[in-house]
Amino acid sequence: MPVSFKYWDDCLDPDDMRLMWADPHVSKEWTDAGEEQGQKVHLSRDPDGEAYLTQTEIMVVAAITVQRHFKSQLDPYMIGALAEIASGKRLFVDNYDRKTKETKMGIMQVTPEVAQWLGRELGYKNYDIELEDNIDLLYWPFINVYFGAAYAKWLFSCDEKERTEEFVVRAYKGGKKKATHKSSAPIFERYLYVKETLLSMRQPDSLNELAPDLLENSSTAAGILGFQSVSGRSGWNVESA
Repeated sequence: MPVSFKYWDDCLDPDDMRLMWADPHVSKEWTDAGEEQGQKVHLSRDPDGEAYLTQTEIMVVAAITVQRHFKSQLDPYMIGALAEIASGKRLFVDNYDRKTKETKMGIMQVTPEVAQWLGRELGYKNYDIELEDNIDLLYWPFINVYFGAAYAKWLFSCDEKERTEEFVVRAYKGGKKKATHKSSAPIFERYLYVKETLLSMRQPDSLNELAPDLLENSSTAAGILGFQSVSGRSGWNVESA
């Protein structure tokens, strides 16, 4: 595994770190775990020592990303659920596809090729990973979710067709060609379970609790207070790009 971080601060810019702390659910979770604001925050580790995001953390990363870049276009609960089923919430998981000869990376299993294509062809240039030295930025949660969500948005209208939530979810995990095949049906079932779990943990209105003064002063936080859950959007898999 080429990259590993010990702390959230190693894979987050200061503005994003302040926004994470400003969320009362994240703040409580971190404080209960012994973390202190102003100090580096440890990433959670599973019994095998692999770094992962909790569901609380995933939802805030998804909500901030959607509000920042895809407001009223994507559902943060959908993005959060996709992140969980794509990677099992793990930050540094890699999966090599022998068919495409590409490697899916990070929390939403984004390939460098797709991220670069999104930047070149669709204008998603908020993060530059064109250079070989920058590819490891795809392990950063906000960057990975940004490109995963961008692909999700594209997939909803791929091939000049309006796609359903089910099609997109199944295509995200299994590829467009298998999106309507019975073999990908369990993907959508798992997704629905995870999405319902996220909704039961935290209703949309609770994502509006970030401190107004912080949001007003943050160059990257525009729009989060206006979050409302929107109809499902999401998507994924590089073979169609």
